[in-house]
Amino acid sequence: MATPVKKAALEIAKKVIIPPASRAVTAAEAHKIAPRATGNTETTMPFNGWFSSFLKDRIGDKYYEKLRRVVLYKPDDPHSLEQQPTPNREIAITEDGKIKAKFRYPSPGSQAIVRQPDEDPGTTSEDPYDVSYYSRDTKRRYQDPAFPNEELEKIKLELMPQNDPVVKEAMEKFNKGATSSPGNKGKFATGATDYDPKGLRAAMSANHEALEESLDKNMPDHLPLPVWWDKQEATAAWYLERDLPVPLGCTGFGTIPREGRIARW
Repeated sequence: MATPVKKAALEIAKKVIIPPASRAVTAAEAHKIAPRATGNTETTMPFNGWFSSFLKDRIGDKYYEKLRRVVLYKPDDPHSLEQQPTPNREIAITEDGKIKAKFRYPSPGSQAIVRQPDEDPGTTSEDPYDVSYYSRDTKRRYQDPAFPNEELEKIKLELMPQNDPVVKEAMEKFNKGATSSPGNKGKFATGATDYDPKGLRAAMSANHEALEESLDKNMPDHLPLPVWWDKQEATAAWYLERDLPVPLGCTGFGTIPREGRIARW
């Protein structure tokens, strides 16, 4: 483009009134411009629906409606089978059809800033960007064959013959603990990280010690206890004094409803 022609085009462009919604803005004035409450209602496909309009003009509304119900799939669909409704399409949200709503109206940008409530300090969900599940997955805590239930494994080994070489080897392995997943101490290919000193934000930096500590904090404490829990020692002593086997739990009169004690044949 020649220089005189280019200057003339620029002068003409300066005189053209550009709509506020589409004009270019600078970073300094961007925060002063309020977003529009409504989207652009001007269609980008003015040719859309020309055939329907042509038929309606030729055969009339009555016959066009009959033909439309024969040809179209779901002719009463409020969205006209559109996956995303157009901004100017109104959808009735009440049975009488008096109250209607538009897609993304008012626009989200014109609304007040959403207030996201903060979690309690010290909880695992305090950091909104912490989406790791294994640090609080207490349901599958003891299903890892490399790191099973420590207390249960210790009881099993203590009940076995201590002189057995196999038991000794298993005891040494148990005391040594899990050697897998030592964690990379927060050192990645992009450099060291300081946002998580315990390394539980990423699977590559997680280690068993920090994981067990996190699972201990997330263990459920709302499980109910049986009624005999506080008197289990006295109940066991009663059976031991009479040289009787100690049963599981503590049964007694009145703990089972009357209907439960009646045999049904």
